[in-house]
Amino acid sequence: MKLISWNVNGLRAVYNKGFLENFLKLDSDIFCIQETKMQEGQLEVNLDGYKTYFNYAEKKGYSGTAIFTKIEPQKVSYGIGIEKHDKEGRVITLEFNNFILVNCYTPNAQRELTRLEYRVEWEKDFRNYLKNLDKKKPVILCGDLNVAHNEIDLKNPKTNIGNAGFTIEERTEMTNLLKKGFVDSYRYLYPDKQEFSWWSYMRNSREKNIGWRIDYFIVSEKIKDKIQDAKIHTDIYGSDHCPVELSISF
Repeated sequence: MKLISWNVNGLRAVYNKGFLENFLKLDSDIFCIQETKMQEGQLEVNLDGYKTYFNYAEKKGYSGTAIFTKIEPQKVSYGIGIEKHDKEGRVITLEFNNFILVNCYTPNAQRELTRLEYRVEWEKDFRNYLKNLDKKKPVILCGDLNVAHNEIDLKNPKTNIGNAGFTIEERTEMTNLLKKGFVDSYRYLYPDKQEFSWWSYMRNSREKNIGWRIDYFIVSEKIKDKIQDAKIHTDIYGSDHCPVELSISF
C-alpha cells in the first residue's frame, strides 16, 4: 500500500502548477493534503477512482485538509472532538479494516512564537487523541507536523534554535509522542540520512537545499515491521513543501 502526504500551500494555486500530473505520477492508494486554503465549492476536484474528503477551516483562505482514497473507509471523522481545536480544518481521520489513518496539519507556533502556548496545548490533546485511536487499531499519522525533531532534520540547526518549528517545546512534544508507542517511519529506516521536505521561499532556499524535514508519516510501533519504504519526493515542485511517501504492507 502506498500513501502520499503533501502540504500544497493552497490547492487552487497548486492545481495550476501540475498538481494533477504529479498526482497521477505518484499513483498512491491514499493521498493526503494539508493547507488546502479553500472553502467548499471553490474548486471542483474529481479524481477517477478516488473517494474525496475535505475538512475546511472556518476562516477563509486558511489551513484545511483533504484525503483522496481508492480504499473506501469504514468510518470518517473530522477534527479531534475538542471545539477550540476543530475550527481550522486541521484533522481528518479515516478508519479502515487494518488501521486508522490520521491526516494532520499541525498549528504553527508563528513568528515571535505568538502561538507556542496554544501549540503545546494542541500537542497534548492531539497525542491523547492518537493514543485512544491506537487502543482500537494501529495508527498511521501523516502530515505537516511543523517541527524538525532533531538537528539532522534541518540544514542550519544552530541558527534556528528557538525559532518556530525548532523550539525545545515543540521538539519535546514530538519526543513525547514517539515515546508513547509511535515511530517516525523515515527516521526508522534512515537514521542518518538528511533530506528535507520544506524550504523557505526566501533566499533561493530550495535551490541551495537549505530546508527542513517537517512532513512525516508516523506509525504505531506495533506495525513498524510492516514499513517497506519511506521517501521524500524532492523533485516535485508546486509548493514550498514536497510530497512524502510511505509504503507499508497489510
